[in-house]
Amino acid sequence: MSGCRTNKGLSDNKQQPNILFIAIDDLRPQLGCYADTIVQSPHIDKLAGSGVLFKRAYCQQAVCSPSRTSLMTGRRPNTTKVWDLKTHFRTTIPDVVTLPQYFKNNGYHTQSIGKIYHDPAEAQDALSWSAPEILALTKKDGKYVLPSNLKSKSSKAAATELADVPDNAYIDGQVADQALEVLGKIKDKPFFLAVGFRRPHLPFSAPKKYWDMYDREKIPLPVQHTLPSNIPAYAAHNSEELRGYSGIGSGNSIADSITRELLHGYYAAISYTDAQIGKVLAELDRLNLTRNTIIVLWSDHGFHLGEKGLWAKATNYELDTRVPLIIAAPGKGRGITSDRLVELVDLYPTLAQLGGLPVPEGLEGTSLAPLLTKPDQPWKSAVFSQFPRPWQYKGEPATMGYAMRTERYRYVEWRNFKTGEVKAMELYDHQLDPGEVNNIANIPENSTLIHELQQQLRDGWQAARPGGF
Repeated sequence: MSGCRTNKGLSDNKQQPNILFIAIDDLRPQLGCYADTIVQSPHIDKLAGSGVLFKRAYCQQAVCSPSRTSLMTGRRPNTTKVWDLKTHFRTTIPDVVTLPQYFKNNGYHTQSIGKIYHDPAEAQDALSWSAPEILALTKKDGKYVLPSNLKSKSSKAAATELADVPDNAYIDGQVADQALEVLGKIKDKPFFLAVGFRRPHLPFSAPKKYWDMYDREKIPLPVQHTLPSNIPAYAAHNSEELRGYSGIGSGNSIADSITRELLHGYYAAISYTDAQIGKVLAELDRLNLTRNTIIVLWSDHGFHLGEKGLWAKATNYELDTRVPLIIAAPGKGRGITSDRLVELVDLYPTLAQLGGLPVPEGLEGTSLAPLLTKPDQPWKSAVFSQFPRPWQYKGEPATMGYAMRTERYRYVEWRNFKTGEVKAMELYDHQLDPGEVNNIANIPENSTLIHELQQQLRDGWQAARPGGF
C-alpha cells in the first residue's frame, strides 16, 4: 500500500457530493495502474493516483446484462433472475429501486450517457433517470466507420478496425462529447452522471493514433493456450462471440498473426477509451467539480485474450470475473491500493453511504467505504460469481456454475439448476497456479479442503461478510 493521503474535498460539510459513474465494457484489469507494462492508460492511471484502486474486485456474472443488472440493483443474479441478455429486471423484481433511482428519489439529477444498462432499447430503464438516456443504444455506425464494414449485411463485420479519423467518429468519442456538454448544464445541482464507454468490447475499433501507440511485433502472445484436461466441456466455450466476426476462421485455433492483430486492437481500444475518460475528468476539473465529486470507474467483467484458448467472457474463470475498480472520493484515501476481496454488487451500498444516504434494505453487497481509509483491514473471506449453461438457453438453464474466490482458491460447483445436484467441481490454487491450469478438485488428498470450500460456498455471501455487517 502506498502512503495514505486523503482527498481534499467538501466531505466535512453538508453539501451533497456529486457522483461520476464511469462504466467500461469488457475491460479486464490490464492497465498501467494495475502494473501492466503493455497498455498505455495514462488518464485512468492518474485517476487511480487520486483514489483507491481495488486489486481484487469481481463481477457477479461475466456477461453484460446480468453483471450490470446486479450492480445497478444491488442484488445478485439469483435474486434478479437475470442470467441472460433478454430478461429485464423490471419483469422479475418490478418494484426494485435502482442505484441511480435511489439518488433521484433523494434530490439528485440522474442522467445516463452511453452504455450503462445493456444495449437494446428494451433493456433501458427510464425510472432510473431524471432525463432521457443519451447514446444508450449501440448502432453499427458507432462501431465502424469504414465503408467495407458498414456495408456488411451482418451486424458483425471485421473484428478490428483502424481508421484515420477523429475520436468522435466512433461512439465513445461521441459519448465523451455529450458528457462534457451535460456537465456544463447540470454543474449547479447535485448530480449522478453515468457515463458508459463501449470499447474495448468487440469490434476493436479505434482511431489510427491509438493503434500507433503500439508495435504489433512486440506484443507478446498468450502464455498458456490450453484448458485443464479434467473439466466438464460446459465449463468453457468455443469463443462464439469472437467467431461471429469476419476473418477469424472456424477452426479450433486462431493463427498467431490474427491473435496479434486482435491483441493490438484490444490495447488500442483501451487507450482510445482512456483518452475519452481523460476528457471527461479534465472537464470536471475545469468546472471546479472534482473536489466535491465521488468518481467511480468500473468494468462489467473481464475478458480472455486467447488464454486457455478462450476469447471474450462468459466463464467462471479469474480472467472473466476479475474487474478493474477505482473509487476517488472527497476526504478518502488518495493513491492507495487495496488487496481485499470486493464485488461490483458492493457499489450500491458504498455510494449510498458516501453520499450520506441511508443504505437501503435488501441490498446484497457490503459498503466499501471503510476500505477507502483503511484499505488493508480484514474484509470478506470470499466473493461469488456464477454462469449458466448452456449460454443463450431457452426458458431456464440446465446447469448453473457457482464460483467462489477466496484469498487462495477458486472453487466452482456445476449444479443441476432444478435439483441443485452437483454435477462437477473445479478447484484452482492461486498460490501455485495463478493461471488456473490444473483442476485439483478430484485429487484425494484435497478431500478435506473440498469439504470446507463446499460448506463455505453453501454458506454464501452473508457468511463471507466482514465482522460488523
